[in-house]
Amino acid sequence: MELLSYFTQLLDPQTMMWIFIGAVVGVILGALPGMSATTGITIFLPLTFSLPPVTGLATLAAIYVTGSYGGNITAVLINTPGTSDSLFMVLDGYPMTLKGEGLKAIGVTTLTAFVGGVIGTVALLMIAPQLARIAVIFGPFELFLTVMMGIIIIIGIVKEEVMKGLMSAVLGFLCSMVGLDGLTGKSRFSFGISAIHDELPMVPLVLGLFACAQVFMLVAENKESIVIGKDTLKGSAWLSLKEMKDLAFETVRSSVIGTVVGIIPAAGTTIAAGLSYNLAKRADPDPSSFGKGNPKGLATVSAANNAVVGGSMVPLLTLGIPGNGTSALFLSGLFIHGLAPGNKLFTDNAAYAYGLLFAFLLANVFILIFGMFGAKAFVYVTKMPSSVLIPIIAALCVLGAYSYRCLPSDMVIVLITGVVGYYMMRTRFPIAPFVLAFVLGKSAEIYLRRAVMLMNGKVSSVVLQPLPLVLIAIDIIMLVAPFWKDIVKAVKKR
Repeated sequence: MELLSYFTQLLDPQTMMWIFIGAVVGVILGALPGMSATTGITIFLPLTFSLPPVTGLATLAAIYVTGSYGGNITAVLINTPGTSDSLFMVLDGYPMTLKGEGLKAIGVTTLTAFVGGVIGTVALLMIAPQLARIAVIFGPFELFLTVMMGIIIIIGIVKEEVMKGLMSAVLGFLCSMVGLDGLTGKSRFSFGISAIHDELPMVPLVLGLFACAQVFMLVAENKESIVIGKDTLKGSAWLSLKEMKDLAFETVRSSVIGTVVGIIPAAGTTIAAGLSYNLAKRADPDPSSFGKGNPKGLATVSAANNAVVGGSMVPLLTLGIPGNGTSALFLSGLFIHGLAPGNKLFTDNAAYAYGLLFAFLLANVFILIFGMFGAKAFVYVTKMPSSVLIPIIAALCVLGAYSYRCLPSDMVIVLITGVVGYYMMRTRFPIAPFVLAFVLGKSAEIYLRRAVMLMNGKVSSVVLQPLPLVLIAIDIIMLVAPFWKDIVKAVKKR
């Protein structure tokens, strides 16, 4: 009965109004390139000070959940991921749109994002204290091995075109080293260019390689619209029972992966989505269909991404350790209302804590409503004449790049990387390995160097421990798995 009372407090008209406002703001900011749930929470954080604790925290929860989903829409329909979180969405989502399955793509990403969000939140409700202990035992070397899982994914993605894929990844690693050294604080490889003194900015780079490159591609192909004909508006966003059954296993598995990865500080959506995508691709009877519009590929990424939201709140609420940058802002939200993470949050302030958790569940319902009932409106973007769509996407690219750091130089960077992305598309160099290596490369380097410093010449004290050995075994399995069938065939021939 107590849990029911914690939920019913959210049904207050004022609270519901603010949750709805937060959900709308989250979807819009998530869909806009360069914006994100972090932007929305930053804007709304001061506003929540004057609201009751439950209402204020519920509003932030709605922005966080729907903001994570909003980027799916533009990534799927116009190949424009606002951040690296939406990177894997374009691999199968946009090809589905090009095949005239825009409505189905919206349906898949909406339904699986809902399921992933619910599973992540249920984990937060039921087993938060137990799972949070995992986050505490992850040191620099364990985090390095976790990040390596995301990097190893590159091999599975580029298996068909190994040389081009590895060249793309190497270029991404090199770009990740531009800027301030994570340990010494000295700038490197910036060549005296002030715009990249501290780093090569991620959002302008991602926008350039995908969205801006897509603009150049539309101009070069001189197509009337992204999808010629009315096929993209046929069908429905609502999936059949058979389609839901086909996606069920991958969706649940990816949701669990996203929840667990979300708990680990600094792991994030890129690793969760990559792990889920790679597992689904390897287990599929037709792995070559991934990257060409396979709904399972889109489902796994979408479910994993939204499950990370719930997972990232586990260490925050129980230990005060943010799982990612956005959840770190929630720490400020808790302090604003005089709340502190830990056991007392769930005992002395149970109404506020559980109200927040139920708000996460309610926000996922808004994802379902916005996605399924708004799909027809969203998908009309693909029928918009290129003469209208091209300047809109181009403007969003430039404005999104500028809004990231408010530097005019970032608008130049997005154009330069757009040209690079266009020629990579033309020459069939995969872009995903570049972005994966760029996003994860700096983290891998920093964690490894910190681990080496901790070893202080005694490798066994850090490496030969139960958790690192388990993670090393997982990394080796992931490394060998894409080639296992080929190895077995080669052995049998002998």
